[in-house]
Amino acid sequence: MDRQRKRADSLDQNDSALELDSSPLSSCEHSGSLQQTHPTIMSADYEPVCSEEKNLDVDFVTRAKNNESIPMKDLCSDKVLGLYFSDGKRRVDYVLTYHIQKSGSTRRQSSKFGDNSFIRRLRRSLSKRSSRAPLQPKEDPEVAAQEHQTDYHEDDKRFKRDEFEENLQKTGLELEKDEGSTIPGVGFLKIHAPWNVLCREAEFMKLKMPTKKVYEVKQGSSVVEKIRMFIHKVTAPLHPKVDTSRAQCQKPLSHPFSREKQHLFDLSDKNKFFDSKTRSSIVYEVLKRTKCIKPKYPLGLTSLLANGVYTSAYPLHDGDIEGVSAEPNDRKLLYEQWASYSVFYKYQPIGLIRKYFGEKIGLYFAWLGVYTQMLIPAAIIGVIVFLYGCATVDDNIPSMEICDPRNNITMCPLCDQACSYWKLVTACGTAQASHLFDNAATVFFSVFMALWAVLFMEHWKRRQMRLNYVWDLTGFGEEEEGEHKDHNRAEYEFRVMQKKVKLEHSDLMDEKVKLTCTDRLPAYMTTVVMMGFMIIVTFVIVFGVILYRISIRAALHMSSHPVVRYNIRATVKTTAAIINLIIIIILDEIYGAIARWLTRLEVPKTDKSFEERLIFKTFILKFVNAFTPIVYLAFFRGRLVGRPGNYLYVVGSYRMEECAHAGCLMELCIQLCITMLGKQLIQNNLFEIGLPKLKKMLRKRKSEMVSIQEPVLHKPLKRYEKDQLLGPFVGLNPEYMEMIIQFGMVTLFVASFPLAPLFALLNNIIEIRLDAKKFVTELRRPIAAKAKDIGIWYNLLRGLSKVAVIVNAFVIAFTSDFIPRLVYQYMYSPDGTLHGFVNHTLSYFNVTDFDPGTEPLQPMHLGYKVSVCRYKDYRDPPWSSTKYELSKEFWAILAARLAFVIVFQNVVMLMSDFVDWLIPDIPKDISLQIHKEKILMVELFMKEEQGKRFAARDNQDNCTVPLSANQRPPQPRSRPVSQANCS
Repeated sequence: MDRQRKRADSLDQNDSALELDSSPLSSCEHSGSLQQTHPTIMSADYEPVCSEEKNLDVDFVTRAKNNESIPMKDLCSDKVLGLYFSDGKRRVDYVLTYHIQKSGSTRRQSSKFGDNSFIRRLRRSLSKRSSRAPLQPKEDPEVAAQEHQTDYHEDDKRFKRDEFEENLQKTGLELEKDEGSTIPGVGFLKIHAPWNVLCREAEFMKLKMPTKKVYEVKQGSSVVEKIRMFIHKVTAPLHPKVDTSRAQCQKPLSHPFSREKQHLFDLSDKNKFFDSKTRSSIVYEVLKRTKCIKPKYPLGLTSLLANGVYTSAYPLHDGDIEGVSAEPNDRKLLYEQWASYSVFYKYQPIGLIRKYFGEKIGLYFAWLGVYTQMLIPAAIIGVIVFLYGCATVDDNIPSMEICDPRNNITMCPLCDQACSYWKLVTACGTAQASHLFDNAATVFFSVFMALWAVLFMEHWKRRQMRLNYVWDLTGFGEEEEGEHKDHNRAEYEFRVMQKKVKLEHSDLMDEKVKLTCTDRLPAYMTTVVMMGFMIIVTFVIVFGVILYRISIRAALHMSSHPVVRYNIRATVKTTAAIINLIIIIILDEIYGAIARWLTRLEVPKTDKSFEERLIFKTFILKFVNAFTPIVYLAFFRGRLVGRPGNYLYVVGSYRMEECAHAGCLMELCIQLCITMLGKQLIQNNLFEIGLPKLKKMLRKRKSEMVSIQEPVLHKPLKRYEKDQLLGPFVGLNPEYMEMIIQFGMVTLFVASFPLAPLFALLNNIIEIRLDAKKFVTELRRPIAAKAKDIGIWYNLLRGLSKVAVIVNAFVIAFTSDFIPRLVYQYMYSPDGTLHGFVNHTLSYFNVTDFDPGTEPLQPMHLGYKVSVCRYKDYRDPPWSSTKYELSKEFWAILAARLAFVIVFQNVVMLMSDFVDWLIPDIPKDISLQIHKEKILMVELFMKEEQGKRFAARDNQDNCTVPLSANQRPPQPRSRPVSQANCS
């Protein structure tokens, strides 16, 4: 301690800007005796911080004394700039950052960087000039008290950090601090895992590592495998230029790492045996297991981060991606071959993504790539269906009858009083546009998309199994997950500790305290109530948009401007769809925050349970938010209207809106198109590109403003400082969620919008590169997490694909006019064609039967008096004995609709199950290779055992000395003969 105080005094006298560790690593009580104001040298386990030029000078002098030469490139390399400790040998595997609270003179020195720094310096200079003696600064007592309170909290955090870091050192990790970084107010704790710690933790985590044994992977001889290999050769130019260290036909035999069997592994280069992803994941496991036990309750890393003891924790990126000094690394290779828009047409380097980010992120991008590939045939068929509608629009008999002015059909008003009678010929454009999405090919496309969803799921399962084999995840499962179930969440441990404190003075104290359903009952009730309330809010907002459409249509009908009156339908549809889109985007963000808050209230025990509960709540809220307007247009609009003279009214005098004569399918298509494109362009792309860049710019701007007068501003940032300015990784849930919602829009209502797969394909091509650029350049490097599948998302996809069959059956049967046209053609048409179909769908109404106050204010709008108008429905005419009652045609068509739903659903489900049964989940060649690996592993261990036996036998033969007849028997020894002669 005396030597440390002398060192601190010398640094203080020289007014050095270099700041070292504030205290050695010790217990919380011991560190309390040290002063933060005086820097001290770190303990023997620490190394000096390479954060300023003076460190480089010290290192230069030290190495000069040892007659070591310092290459010039080493001074500019990443070893000096943050990827390694100050010795340039030990790699930084993980970084923890914390806030530095400067006190005393140090705080007064840093106060010039505050908001009023210029005014303070100006006043101080003026006071010095006006007086011979400098004035003593006066402090406000309240401000001084607040500063002392802040110092108390900072000291408490520092004590916890000291104990946590001391416990980290006990696990074998090596630490180094940097409190003099370019970013003011931020201290960095660099963590390095030495070889013995890596080996110990790798054995504990049962990490599969490649052995020296390499075997040849034989390709399958089946027709499917030959076709796959042929496609692979044809698409060779589309594969990224990523160098592989081993040929694709060879694969190393992997085995869980064991310190007793190190001879099985290739340890010729220990620095490269564990890559940076594996090293960081090992250190993270140690950090999660280590706790600070001196406070009232144990604090793990998550609790320390939540309480502000540490501000962030992250592994480092491999290096820079741009610039002349950027050395070749995996991050730069990913940026060039994956995150660049110029390679949008190429496949993704999934192996390299997994190597750099881990299996969980690698599986997400592999799934996204498979989904995007499968959208290509769906988009092609959808475009063909749309073109078929365009080609047959002139031959469509119902459209021709509507557009024929000779029919002279007068329609009933669309609203009360403000609306007048109108001619059916004015709906010609809407009828022709509806035919583009409502034709005979729509049914075929719905069946195709149902089978497409099944093929997509089966294709992904096979792709997932192939990746599990290549990534050595075939044995990863319940056993490995069970090893890490003890890592409870910090909130759960805190609640358990609170429960223990309450039960200490009672007789109900058990040996093992845990949270029960009774403890979580208030949170569960809150979740149910809030979820129900949010769903009701969504319904209310949709109902508000309905009222907007009703009122704006009436207002536009009252306008005297001819252009406004002519484009009433288009104006109402488009503006309502845009309003729905804005509401969906806003509510998505609100619902995401509410779902996270509700999940925290439930206090899940593990991170996996927390993630699954959060996904379930978020999916329900966002799914209801996105699809409620679409479901209303598809199944409810135009069916709760009533009839002329007996309309259904809501909220007073608001008459429920009707569909156009060609049906609501066109409006459903407009709503789907605007919602899908709007969410992709605004919510996904703008939020994913704009917000991260804005946040990064603000963080960098704030750092530059605070340190604008620091001389270190012109120095290059170190690796861990650059990563500190990047955005934190928040998980894959937002990425999956937007793709799941898109999958629902592609499959659920594809009968009304055959171009949906095309728009999804174009969006995903951009989305892959956007996500890649975000992961490589905008976000901190995430912790590499192992996973053998995509988890709960697969169940959601499978559920959506099943629901899509039912939804499309109802859309075709009830939303489109496919069934009424079919029934008319085969039951009521005199010549077996659709001639007369339009007249058959229109009922008659006597205008004298209008309720008082609902008749048009301008009945002579068409130039003649109207006695009978028409409306779309199947009802008896006014001259019938059962006037305005539902006709027998209505019941016949209803029966046909229900029969179609049943037949369509069962046929498509049967075909889907047949396809599912026909395609095996595991490719045959993969199952053979997995079996071959097991045999090779057994042979490897058998050879090892035989080698041990032979070695033991040779050892015994060499140590056995044959005795002659005249030799004396050997005397007793203090240890066995074999040990004495063979040691």
